[in-house]
Amino acid sequence: MDAVYLDNAATTPLDGEVLAAMTPYLTSAYGNAQSQHRIGRMAAEGLLAARDLVARIFGCGGGEVYFLSGGTEAGNLAVKGVCAAHGSGHLVISAIEHPCVIESALEMQKRGFTVTFVQPDGRGIVSPAEVEKAIRKDTIFCAVMAANNEIGTIQNVTEIGKICKRAGVFYYADFVQAVGVMPFPTQYVSAFAVSAHKFYGPKGVAAMYIRRNSAVSPLLSGGMQERGLRGGTQNVAAAVGLAAALERAAKGEDNARIAALRDKFVSEALARIPGAVLNGDEACRVPSNANISFGGCSGENILFCLDLKGVCVSTGSACSAGAVTPSHVVTAMAGEERAKSAVRFTFGKYNTPAETDYALSVLQEAVQNIRKGGSGV
Repeated sequence: MDAVYLDNAATTPLDGEVLAAMTPYLTSAYGNAQSQHRIGRMAAEGLLAARDLVARIFGCGGGEVYFLSGGTEAGNLAVKGVCAAHGSGHLVISAIEHPCVIESALEMQKRGFTVTFVQPDGRGIVSPAEVEKAIRKDTIFCAVMAANNEIGTIQNVTEIGKICKRAGVFYYADFVQAVGVMPFPTQYVSAFAVSAHKFYGPKGVAAMYIRRNSAVSPLLSGGMQERGLRGGTQNVAAAVGLAAALERAAKGEDNARIAALRDKFVSEALARIPGAVLNGDEACRVPSNANISFGGCSGENILFCLDLKGVCVSTGSACSAGAVTPSHVVTAMAGEERAKSAVRFTFGKYNTPAETDYALSVLQEAVQNIRKGGSGV
């Protein structure tokens, strides 16, 4: 069997139809969208069409959509841009946010801002009541992601958004893992972002919604692209690819089949492997994600053993690859010991039942061998 790819939360393969939509902007309509000649205008028209399509899907105006390089830039822009616009204040951040948000908040803390980290419960859910309790008179920013990138849990964006709106707090909801799973929260949040490579689009491009008239300062100087908020030559082909991929993914047509594969994998893994524990709420999670801890094993050892057998998984966020510390998400909800043995399996629209069966057999063998003190292979 060819490689079995179960790391779709890290990135997905490019859809062929998305590539076809991008190709003209890599070949004939290759101009700079800021140029005034005909080839530049062709690129500008493609960019405008992509922005309008994304805005229609988001349910907002085209002037509220910004194209960036990815979810990491979006998180940085949200945190640092709001802080720069205000100059001082208090931030409320969930303890299971993506590293781009947590590390940006810690950087702002060094510059005089105060930060409160809200812990999740044992299911990996952040309580809206705890968020409300953390908000103060000087709170300017809140971040609680829509769906977690490591354990897949879905948060109550609507209720948190209502709380922040009443308090006059800018609310950023990382939506990178939630496309096609839940409605876009445009009416409840100040900003959210999606990253194309998470839903079969190209790498290196994100679309960010920022509510009109929000106080956000740019991170980059020296360019007036993206209405002055994000300078730099726009990647038109990537923006077109994002829009094309988003239009397909937002329908959620593959969710039921993906969830069926995931559910079979989880139920059989927990039944076959003693001591296996699912991390995160069993029901309130995205269809693709299965994060499981295996007592008596190192997650890194399991990953290595599965890779040798052609099964691709991860131990957490791809943005934290190479980190020697256990997942901060699993640690926050269940402790460091469980985090050390956690492995993330994430399914996609190209996975098959046969691949699921193969991955289960390889996983069971690897865990048994590791627990016996062997190589796991």
